[in-house]
Amino acid sequence: MPFRTRYTGLIDKYRDRLPVHDDTRIISLGEGNTPLIRLNNIPRVLGKDIDIYVKYEGLNPTGSFKDRGMTMAVTKAVEEGSKAIICASTGNTSASAAAYAARAGITAFVLIPDGKIALGKLAQAMMHGATVIQIKGNFDEGMQLVKEVGAEAPVTIVNSINPYRLQGQKTAAFEIVEELGSVPDFHCIPVGNAGNITAHWMGYSEYHENGIVNTLPRMVGYQASGSAPFMRGKMVDDPDTVATAIRIGHPQSWDKAWKVHEESKGWFDECSDDEILAAQKLLAEKEGVFCEPASATSLAGAMRDIQSGKIPEGSKIVCTLTGHGLKDPDIAIQQSTAVQAVDATLDEVKKAILANME
Repeated sequence: MPFRTRYTGLIDKYRDRLPVHDDTRIISLGEGNTPLIRLNNIPRVLGKDIDIYVKYEGLNPTGSFKDRGMTMAVTKAVEEGSKAIICASTGNTSASAAAYAARAGITAFVLIPDGKIALGKLAQAMMHGATVIQIKGNFDEGMQLVKEVGAEAPVTIVNSINPYRLQGQKTAAFEIVEELGSVPDFHCIPVGNAGNITAHWMGYSEYHENGIVNTLPRMVGYQASGSAPFMRGKMVDDPDTVATAIRIGHPQSWDKAWKVHEESKGWFDECSDDEILAAQKLLAEKEGVFCEPASATSLAGAMRDIQSGKIPEGSKIVCTLTGHGLKDPDIAIQQSTAVQAVDATLDEVKKAILANME
């Protein structure tokens, strides 16, 4: 029986497509290689002939897509001699930065907004030993401070303004092409800072330029209604949404994302918090896939556009799920059925079971 080759991380797998050298010390936690799951039940719920997949990035080492970019950003920071990294974060970036800094043996500083950060993400950053600084302001204010600190202190910024982040994140597109054998017709993705939609387009375009694929997908970016600068056509100073991972009003990849919109002939749209939470619950109950609220924005928007016909029947669609549902357990519990308490007797347990089978 042949032995299976050990998966060691996306930099080793795509070394010839990434800016690393033969002697580069790779900082990896075995990220990438996340499942592309075909949805079986939701298309039937929609009553549409549609081929829809979710790229479950919540199964990266720290539970979000951020690990794809962070392995590259921290690898290059270490290669360039940096002893510390810094980021502003609504949660997932801080968790990922802290973990990869720990792996590298360097220091991580993270700035988080006052309130509205999921405790699952904060716990990760703290457990990995990062220095967590909570500012009395939102993410956008934190990002501005990080850029100012980065200009004056010997720290490497690892937010998506770091070009190596996007290099790592583009590998998700490579994996999708390899799994499907082609590009999807539509790629739907949550948009906060807009680095991820930019990175995916980079990946698809690179494969197209190299003749690996003959077509390109239409990129569709969905935002939360309370945090939708691309829909407003301008920055939003006070963003607000239950989907904290995309609670960003001043996207750092603003220009790049508009270019993706134009080149891919895609579009931006927005989803209400109610739509986002409904999609999160539907995905968990009908398909067994548990993602955080921000992730469900891609599916919420895709379902609406499928129903309206904007995404036509017969299309092949990929929705990026950016983070695991355990990142924000409080939101999940709030919208779930309450735990049923009964006496510890056979009759009471049977009664509870039978009542729920009617």
